[in-house]
Amino acid sequence: VKAAAEICGATMQGAELGSRALTFRPGMLRAGDYSFDIGTAGSCTLVLQTVLPPLLTAHATSHVRITGGTHNRGSPPFDFLQRAFLPQLARMGADVELTLVRHGFYPRGGGEIRARITPAMLAQPLLLTERGPLVGGYADAYVAALPAQVAQRELEVIAKQLGWHRDQLRLRALPNDMGPGNAVTITLDHQQVTEVFTGFGERGVRAEDVAMATAREASAYLAASAPVSEHLADQLLLPLALGRGGKYLATLATEHLRSNARVIEQFTARRIRIGPCDAGVLVTVE
Repeated sequence: VKAAAEICGATMQGAELGSRALTFRPGMLRAGDYSFDIGTAGSCTLVLQTVLPPLLTAHATSHVRITGGTHNRGSPPFDFLQRAFLPQLARMGADVELTLVRHGFYPRGGGEIRARITPAMLAQPLLLTERGPLVGGYADAYVAALPAQVAQRELEVIAKQLGWHRDQLRLRALPNDMGPGNAVTITLDHQQVTEVFTGFGERGVRAEDVAMATAREASAYLAASAPVSEHLADQLLLPLALGRGGKYLATLATEHLRSNARVIEQFTARRIRIGPCDAGVLVTVE
């Protein structure tokens, strides 16, 4: 909320922890150079997704720096935004360059991302009903201030579950001062869409279990035919509603997707239809 207020000079009441009500009165949107320090391991990517849509409509290019967590449970990790989310926005007309300066894991934080946002109309409706052929796939296992063996064990599980070769497995050993932290991502590149599945290491959870859960999620996606996973499905709603609309096929409709749709309808004149079809769920933003 505070980041949103800064880019448009908003006045607000109730923007503090424990508040039960929020009043937000936006002012004039301003392009510029912005820096937001979350101060904890809170998600950099969620803050970016807050300011990104309005800054796409600003009068000039903006540069945004955000520090905090870059790979957090319960929010899209940097890899997902860069590989899965932003390419679909680019198909609609967005011009966004995203850079990871430093990884940040919970609870330490200290990560940093930077974005260059060039104003652009989301002039092209998105039609994403087929994946196209599988172009490639790979896994990244990140470790900071943890034994490299943790990442190696994760990659071995993924290789076995997905039948992948050594050249598809990448161990990413990060500087110790970024940790402790561990995350594993599985990236699947299809002709029309890229999907990223992520698991996060936790104290008391075996590396094999983290990797197995992530591999099973990727395997379920590969076994389906819809191009859009459950997480990308709710992420795409807002850009489509602010642009020219469109439709896409998703593997399933979560309550997150449905609640997102209802909230967007409250703020816009768009109508969002979510209905079953043979390949999964068809989402249409009118």
